[in-house]
Amino acid sequence: MALDDILLEAEEKMIKSTEVIQAEFGGIRTGKASPDLVTNLMVEAYGTHMRLKELAAVTTPDSRLILIQPWDGTTVDPIRKALEESKLGITPMIDGKLIRLPIPPLSEERRQDLVKAVRKIAEEGRVSVRANRRHAIDEAKKLQKSGEITEDQLADAEKEVQKLTDQYVAEIEKGLTAKEAELLKV
Repeated sequence: MALDDILLEAEEKMIKSTEVIQAEFGGIRTGKASPDLVTNLMVEAYGTHMRLKELAAVTTPDSRLILIQPWDGTTVDPIRKALEESKLGITPMIDGKLIRLPIPPLSEERRQDLVKAVRKIAEEGRVSVRANRRHAIDEAKKLQKSGEITEDQLADAEKEVQKLTDQYVAEIEKGLTAKEAELLKV
């Protein structure tokens, strides 16, 4: 594997780690209705597991309500069951073929718990990015030992990988800061 391939692979993995963390941030409720809270929820329907967004239209008519309109009426019960089993802690209300999710305001204690959860998610993201850094540097060192690159090229590669690491850790930090502010805003 060439040095450029190692750097490219490291960056792709860091991007993926950052995207996963941002998606997890979106799935944490903030007391304000957002389709992101439920669109990636896995529902057992048609003999398989599917994302809610593949089974229904999800809208937010106001800041305290999420409306879920299944395309097939037979999926209302599996969607209700998935919502009840999710970690959202919101009881769905069934109205014919329409599912309403009223979003209650968050208590101060629940806000603090969610901030802790968000910080834990962010730390997992930072660990993932750093693991990608370690892997890339190890691969570059293997190239240097086999004589494919020089020590100077190895040093440059290490600096480049560190620069990428710093960039993506900063991106995770930015997302964490924004989510904490959103959670703590009353």
